Amino acid sequence: MPLKICKPTTPGRRQMTIADFSGLTKKRPEKRLTFGQQAINGRNNIGRITVRHRGGGHKRLYRMIDFKRIDKSGVPGTVTSIEYDPNRSARIALVHYVDGDKRYILAPEGLAIGMQVVCADRTKVKVGNCMQLQHIPMGYKIHNVEMKRGRGGQVVRSAGSSATLMGLDGDYVLIQLPSTEVRRVQKDCFATIGTVSNLEHNLINIGKAGRSRWLGHRPQVLGKSMNAVDHPHGGGEGHSPIGLRSGPKTPWGKPARGVKTRRKKKVTNQWIIRRRIKKPRKK
Repeated sequence: MPLKICKPTTPGRRQMTIADFSGLTKKRPEKRLTFGQQAINGRNNIGRITVRHRGGGHKRLYRMIDFKRIDKSGVPGTVTSIEYDPNRSARIALVHYVDGDKRYILAPEGLAIGMQVVCADRTKVKVGNCMQLQHIPMGYKIHNVEMKRGRGGQVVRSAGSSATLMGLDGDYVLIQLPSTEVRRVQKDCFATIGTVSNLEHNLINIGKAGRSRWLGHRPQVLGKSMNAVDHPHGGGEGHSPIGLRSGPKTPWGKPARGVKTRRKKKVTNQWIIRRRIKKPRKK
């Protein structure tokens, strides 16, 4: 979908761009597939903030998305609407199955109202169809990929993203993820054909601070702008440098930037064939 460029009537709207919703169906979301959710605002079960810089934002109605689709194996369905979902960057599609059931799925690019989709172990290679990785031709773009059989799609679900099927390797297939990492996945796992919709999402310019607050993002402040009591980088006159021989720190005094955080390497290394390409850091 193309983007709308705002007229510069105010400083906040000078660089602002908005997604064009003209291609979406003008209807309320399916009532049986939605429920209200409480805003967590980065707090845990005790009420303490465990994730900073979250809170506020517009009230949202959650849409239940069928990431598995396996319980509708062999049952064809017709796309009746393409809708906006405030809880994700991609668009969603409402599918009416021939047995009377209705489900929301992630809408791939090119999926239109009236098209038929189906999930099966092996089916026609068409945008929106879901099938086992071993039956998808090599080089095809896929999304909503299962990492373990029966768990449903876990990766490649954001707007404009897609993975590429590279080849077969015994009981596994090789998949190149959007990060360029090549990973092994069991060949009987499921994936959906096509690229996730809303390709221009990464080109949206928020434009003003208030729009970030609508999305539930609270302001961030540099540590060096704080007092020494509030942050290891704080104190000094004005914007002083970090001034730590041991390198930058988190607000709680732990090393930050470039510190290895991976755990369970023995478990996860066996699935990675080629690591993602690391981009050089800007100096």
